[in-house]
Amino acid sequence: MTTIVQATDAELWAKALNGDQAAFSVLFDRHAKAVYNHCFRAAASWVMAEDATQSTFLIAWRKRDQVRLVDGSVLPWLLSTATNAVRDERRSARRWLAALLRMPPDRDAAVEVADQVAERVDDIRRVRTVLRAVRHLPRAEREALMLCVWSSVSYADAARVLGIAESSVRARVSKARSRLDRLLRHGTVEKVSATNNPEE
Repeated sequence: MTTIVQATDAELWAKALNGDQAAFSVLFDRHAKAVYNHCFRAAASWVMAEDATQSTFLIAWRKRDQVRLVDGSVLPWLLSTATNAVRDERRSARRWLAALLRMPPDRDAAVEVADQVAERVDDIRRVRTVLRAVRHLPRAEREALMLCVWSSVSYADAARVLGIAESSVRARVSKARSRLDRLLRHGTVEKVSATNNPEE
């Protein structure tokens, strides 16, 4: 007899559909790290990645009757949902920043924020350069790249999650890699960022 921890995603999801929080907790423990890593790569922010990870699992619980398993795994659906959660977090951050900029300046808060930013700049600079380039990819290519390359989802599973043919996923990933290579090799990321406002 298998324990709940040894149960497959499909078995756990069947229990979660009936409101079994313990089964859902096992799924969280099993996949949270992969979802967090996916979110961090997309956001380049620890805080945003944590928030997006929480949102992803909250959505999974609320919409558990709509979740589609791919080959018995819930991970591809979680990663696709995480991509959208990061996008939502970015929008919220932009709205928050816009509201903050409309407020009168608080010198103490500005110093504190500056100190926090200074501590992270060196660690994040390279990641941000790559992510800036990734954000300028067409959305379809970006999503395929994030699933297949960053989160190690198979082309077949990504095709099912995205609702397209496997050959289309392969083509999108190949195009994304070529575009990224050109942007990063020629140092054109900053120029593209200054002239384009890509879809988030």
